[in-house]
Amino acid sequence: MPELETPVTGTDLERAKRDAQRNQLRPLANRRPELYDEDEYSSEEYEHMMELYNGTLASIDEGEIVKSKVREIRDNLVVLDIGFKSEGTVPLEEFKDFPDLKPGDEVEVLIEHLEDQEGSVVLSKKKADFMRVWEKIRVAYENDTPVEGTLVKKIKGGVVVDLMGVDAFLPGSQIALRRVPNIDELLGQKYEFKIIKLNKRRRNIVVSRRVILETERAGKREKLMKELEKDQVRKGVVKNITDFGAFIDLGGVDGLLHITDMSWGRISHPSELVQIGQELEVKVLDIDWTRERISLGLKQLQPYPWKDVVEKYPVGTRVTGKVVSITNYGAFIELEPGIEGLVHISEMSWTRNVRHPSKLVSIGETIEAVVLKVDPSEEKISLGMKQTEQDPWMVLPLKYPVGTRISGKVRNLTSFGAFVEIEPGIDGLIHISDMSWTKRVQHPSEVVKKGDTVDVVILNIDSENKRISLGLKQAEEDPWLRIGETYPVGTDLTGKVVRLMDKGVVVDIGNDIEGFVPISQLNTGRVVNSPADVVYEGMNLEMRVLEVDPIHRRIVLSVTNIPEDQPPRPETPSKIHTDDGLDAVDVHAAGE
Repeated sequence: MPELETPVTGTDLERAKRDAQRNQLRPLANRRPELYDEDEYSSEEYEHMMELYNGTLASIDEGEIVKSKVREIRDNLVVLDIGFKSEGTVPLEEFKDFPDLKPGDEVEVLIEHLEDQEGSVVLSKKKADFMRVWEKIRVAYENDTPVEGTLVKKIKGGVVVDLMGVDAFLPGSQIALRRVPNIDELLGQKYEFKIIKLNKRRRNIVVSRRVILETERAGKREKLMKELEKDQVRKGVVKNITDFGAFIDLGGVDGLLHITDMSWGRISHPSELVQIGQELEVKVLDIDWTRERISLGLKQLQPYPWKDVVEKYPVGTRVTGKVVSITNYGAFIELEPGIEGLVHISEMSWTRNVRHPSKLVSIGETIEAVVLKVDPSEEKISLGMKQTEQDPWMVLPLKYPVGTRISGKVRNLTSFGAFVEIEPGIDGLIHISDMSWTKRVQHPSEVVKKGDTVDVVILNIDSENKRISLGLKQAEEDPWLRIGETYPVGTDLTGKVVRLMDKGVVVDIGNDIEGFVPISQLNTGRVVNSPADVVYEGMNLEMRVLEVDPIHRRIVLSVTNIPEDQPPRPETPSKIHTDDGLDAVDVHAAGE
């Protein structure tokens, strides 16, 4: 049999309603016990008190931003009243932007939790600020409106930007229209940015300044395209300086002022003429909208320096200038800004063999020169340094007449002779044929050595071609004048083979005198086809004088005996020379 439900009376409803009211007022009883006494209030009084209590409490939820009033400021906490059953606290460090905070001030906070373990409300001003800022950022992102921010610090790949207290990331590629060489110079600057990426969960904000600049540039570019023309003169501001020139802002669009178009004169770096932020008047040289390139000129607004150069620098004029450049072939001399002349290496000295211009001049040095040639169409001026002095070669014939005997030092040897210094920078040549009266010299080193001091005789001076012929043998008496007395016909003597010729043998008979044994006078008793069949270089021979010819400087000898005691035969086959001594034929030793 089912239980019967107890009927609910009016008294039960009143009791239940009163219990509910007690439960609602219990928190108030905890805070103000003197206002609560169960036995002293009727139902009507409970309802009236509930109305009063509910009026003091706001309807609040967790995660909501509410206004609060500062009740008290402690050492590291701020006590706040949000109109709830209990007060909340916020760390004082979250109010660093409010240095003058005092009791009674109203601030916004975020309700994180209505009650913690101690029954207090958990509040955060920092999160409330973030949510307010984030809402502004979200609205700006959705509406594609710019926001102002400050570049704070440089990090890998870009810069941190402060957007109303929230950190955002500005990629390096989005800082400006061109690569920024030194980002550190931009730190602390305020700019407008477009938000290009937003992620609230990860608190990730990516911004771009380039998007704004591109939009601005597009508008200004469209305007400039209608206004800008070639050969136009416009004002601009130096925006950036590089090694090759300067970028000039023409009012939203940049043009390049190349270093070669800055001055008619020579400059090493654009910073010598322009500075960042400087306003300039420039001429539009070329426009290429497809490549977005505008070429500008500064020197084109200045007078052309080569216009009257022929009248200013006629040929033969002595000028003074500064060395501005040195190359392997000469030195460039600046006569005035925009006008340079070249001193070729061959025009630097009358006497010195200049291997490199830097041996005579240096950058920045001021020198004197003479104008040799002017070509305005090619913008070239030829200068000469040596022309500022008298040509020593013109006075040499007077100073050293033919036959003059002088001393000089051997400076260099060649296969055909030796160069001897007559004066500093002036050398004469002793030809190999003028080294000995009696020897046929094969190489100058047989007679002289580099560094030797020798007595020579002037044979000829060619001032036009700058050549001096010297004689070494002419400094001594010609021995052939008395050689017939020293070696009369029939004289027996000994000698050493020094050279094999195709028609005989050259023999050294002493005193730097050479004799000649014809192949027919080898006297071997048999037919000889080649001197190498009988003798070799270095072999000793006994001979007799057959003929003395002082005019042709020749002694003809005949072999009378070949001694048995001989130096060893050279391992290298002897060479048979022709009569002129230039051709040679390899010949193997006899019997091989």
